Amino acid sequence: MNRRQLAWFMTMAMLTLLAIVSAPAFPQEQPQDPASAATAQEPIGAGDQPDASTVETILREQEQLLSGEQFSYDPNGRRDPFRNLSELFGKTAGGKRPPGVAGMLVAEIDLTGIVKDSRGGNRALLMGSDNKGYFLGVGDTVYDGTLIAIDPRLGTVTFRQKINDPRIIKPYRDVTKSLVPLNEESADE
Repeated sequence: MNRRQLAWFMTMAMLTLLAIVSAPAFPQEQPQDPASAATAQEPIGAGDQPDASTVETILREQEQLLSGEQFSYDPNGRRDPFRNLSELFGKTAGGKRPPGVAGMLVAEIDLTGIVKDSRGGNRALLMGSDNKGYFLGVGDTVYDGTLIAIDPRLGTVTFRQKINDPRIIKPYRDVTKSLVPLNEESADE
C-alpha cells in the first residue's frame, strides 16, 4: 500500500467514525397511539390560541417594566441585594438585648441539670449570667442560638449557635454543654 492509498483509507475511516458518533443512538419513533397521532396531524385551531385578555395583560406588564412603573426581581435562591442586612438577621448590632434567658448568649449560660417534665420530655436547667436558673426545652431559643438536643444519658445539651461570618459555609455551629466540665472529667479518671 502506498502513502496515497493509506491516506485515502484513513480519511474514509475517520469520516465513517464521525458519521457513527454523530448519528442519534435511537431513531425517533412515530407515536403509536391513534389519539396522539390524530392530534399531531391536526392544524392548530382557534381554540388553542390564548385569548386576547391574556395577551393584553402580558403586554401591559412588559410596558410597565420597561417604563419603570413596576420592578421585578427573581432572587433564584439568593438574598435580595436591595434589602437591609439588619432586617435579614432580625437583630441590629449594638441593640439592646431582651431580658432573661432570651437575651443571653450561648457562652453566657451553663448547664446545671437535666430533669423530666410532667409530659415525659426532658428539660435542661441552665444557670444564666444573672445567676438565675432557667428551664429550657428542645426548640427554645437564647439570643444567638437554639437548643436542639438534650441527652440525659450523657448529661449534655446541644445548642445550634448562629454565626455571622461570611467566610464560612454554614451560618451556624453546634455547641455542646456538659453537666461535668471537661477538666473535671479528666481528673476523675
